[in-house]
Amino acid sequence: MKILIIEDERELAQSITEYLSGENYRCETATSYEQALEKVGLYHYDCILLDLMLPGGDGLKILAELKRQNRQEGVIIISAKSSFEDKITGLQIGADDYLAKPFHLPELAARIYSVIRRRNFGNANTLIQNGLEIDLLAKTVTVNQSPVFLTRKEFDLLLYFLGNKNRVISKSALAEHLSGDLADLLDNHDFVYAHIKNLKKKLSEAGAGTFLKTVYGTGYKWEG
Repeated sequence: MKILIIEDERELAQSITEYLSGENYRCETATSYEQALEKVGLYHYDCILLDLMLPGGDGLKILAELKRQNRQEGVIIISAKSSFEDKITGLQIGADDYLAKPFHLPELAARIYSVIRRRNFGNANTLIQNGLEIDLLAKTVTVNQSPVFLTRKEFDLLLYFLGNKNRVISKSALAEHLSGDLADLLDNHDFVYAHIKNLKKKLSEAGAGTFLKTVYGTGYKWEG
């Protein structure tokens, strides 16, 4: 799962990044209004943490732009501006949650999990499909009650596909999801094929159905 942290306090952004990376999130940061606009214009995320007071502009304008584009990312406002009006305005525009500074990082992680679960998985903590079971809290996978051991990227891919069931996802979109803005610097996206091949092999050997399909010349699709 990929998070964009829009926060001009670099030490706080670094602390959030370090903590969430330990929770298996891939984090990117933007420290100004212009940089944030550029990031959201180029890439997609599972959740965006949005400070309201940014060098160069108002974070609420970024939120409004996301909603104007009908983007599906979850948005949590994290701001020292704790007035009732700011909170109401942010939620009315379309933010999913509001967390006033200072806050505890475990609480932030819990809010992020809740937003992603609600948006992508209908509030479920466990995903089940024909013997395949994914525990989102424990980050475990079983097939017919037998454990399947996935790498971090394989587990991330699995959740990404399950959150986009029956949609064809291009290799470039998968590369961006796994590597973030670093994907633009890579000569090719062959590493995506390698991760998908390993994921399909592990699920197949465990007895899971062939849910993950290759759409030749286009990308991949999880059927279910």
